[in-house]
Amino acid sequence: MGRVTGTSGAAYIVIADDGRTFRCRSFPGTGSGNPDASLVAVGDLVEVQDTPSGTEAHQGIIIRVEPRTSALVRKRDPRRNRSREKQQVIASNIELLVPVVSAYEPPLTTRLIDRYLVFAESEQLPVLIVVNKMELDRDGQVRRMMGVYHDLGYSVCYVSVYDKSGIAELAEALKGKISAFSGHSGVGKSSLINLLTGCDLKTSRTSYKTRKGVHTTSNATMHPLPGGGYVIDTPGIREFSLADITRENLRFYFREFLQFMPECGFSSCTHTVEPQCAVRNAAEKELIDAGRYESYRILFDALEEVE
Repeated sequence: MGRVTGTSGAAYIVIADDGRTFRCRSFPGTGSGNPDASLVAVGDLVEVQDTPSGTEAHQGIIIRVEPRTSALVRKRDPRRNRSREKQQVIASNIELLVPVVSAYEPPLTTRLIDRYLVFAESEQLPVLIVVNKMELDRDGQVRRMMGVYHDLGYSVCYVSVYDKSGIAELAEALKGKISAFSGHSGVGKSSLINLLTGCDLKTSRTSYKTRKGVHTTSNATMHPLPGGGYVIDTPGIREFSLADITRENLRFYFREFLQFMPECGFSSCTHTVEPQCAVRNAAEKELIDAGRYESYRILFDALEEVE
């Protein structure tokens, strides 16, 4: 058995349980425990058969892909891809989702954090929010903005690539886990991974005109941590979909809504326009954070109704 850690052209890089690194390919007979999705993805556990290469390099074929416990996916139209897959899997078997945001340059946006949290709640994934560039938070405004997430029980780690503060605490939190890092370009995601793993990933910069990052990561790559575990560097969240989230189930992924939902006048309440809505009433009374409720409304409006 081995784990897929990256791709190289049409081949997959697999690290076997015994530590050997294989350059592998799938074949028409490759079995999969994941119907209607990508055959092989970074993070997959696979059965590999060694094939003679005539060199010291190890080559093999992937015999079987084990069922995935979690996945970051893009939706695909099966009519428009040769494999007929409905989902393109970016990364799999993740044990911790790590959204990376920056205090400034680009500025902190809680809307993006809330989108990540909805995804994590829907996948029942533990989440660790990482706020980088904390050396720029001289007046403590960012920590105040993040207070709502502390209150909701989410883990938050404040770090600075510039002065290395918080890096040791972050490394300890990641130890022994398969963690997926995701974030907009310019927040310092690749720089953080370089510090944590000793890799030399290409880093992006922030445009002075738009104050937004310049895109760097296009495909997921997996890197071992010195203390055990792996970090998967993934594209930003807008590159993968909230595939199974609808207007009908979105409300279950805002954890602060749950205590108020039984008091709503309608069991199917969407918490938007219905009378006797306990969630909306709680938001008006500031028992639910106004910014979080606004994030819910924005996501709700962006989602399609289930037919």
